[in-house]
Amino acid sequence: MSARIAEDLGFETGVLAGSVSSMAVLGAPDFVTLTLSELAEQAYRVCRAGNLPLLIDADNGYGNALNVMRTVEELERAGVSALTIEDTDLPMPFAQTEKSRLVSLEEGIGKMRAALEARQDQNLVIVARTGAMGITDQEDALRRIKAYEKSGVDAIFLVGVRHKDQLEAVHAAVSTPILLAHPGEELDVDYMQSHGVRICLQQHIPFMAAVEAVYKTMKALREGQPQDQVAREYTSPELMKKVRRDDEYQRWTKEYLTPFE
Repeated sequence: MSARIAEDLGFETGVLAGSVSSMAVLGAPDFVTLTLSELAEQAYRVCRAGNLPLLIDADNGYGNALNVMRTVEELERAGVSALTIEDTDLPMPFAQTEKSRLVSLEEGIGKMRAALEARQDQNLVIVARTGAMGITDQEDALRRIKAYEKSGVDAIFLVGVRHKDQLEAVHAAVSTPILLAHPGEELDVDYMQSHGVRICLQQHIPFMAAVEAVYKTMKALREGQPQDQVAREYTSPELMKKVRRDDEYQRWTKEYLTPFE
């Protein structure tokens, strides 16, 4: 439903984040307990719901470079248009007390090369993701994105870019399209666009708003508010019909389930 709404509103692409997938499928936080099969099934459902190109968060590729190849194969088969592979050490190792850790640069490069090797459709966009800007330092982040670009990936995705000088350094380091997640307040849309940013993730507000809406509706019903009043306040029958594609099903019913005259 979210993909259809985004498509109807004119968004150019949709993003299925790992945390949203985990919440939608398992009702769990983002601790990488979702399996590849579950993610691929969810991606397939989203892709078949409409024509919105889907960028999907494939975490670390669910293992080593060989697992990355399998991940690319399954998600490409599901119909995604782009996927991200990150260099974070996932899932969280036993007894880890510090913040998130990254795999070695060599392992990260191997994963990106494996992802490129595994794709069958050259239009499938492979995005290298790194959180180095917030986990290690800017020097390491620049070293990694340069190496990933050299490996042949189609775009670079950075988490932890907060300031203009950081984005300027990133833009100077690579020529591939840049994706950002949760940028700092000083990075406005025009500035990001002029510095190579093509997609900017601004948290998962639609999903969180949907959870809030369900909570408020159920709370109102539980507290005894009249059903009709709750329906008027929280629902839109016309929007529901549009999102369900009622007009298409009515046309198909008339076309294929009505006896010939």
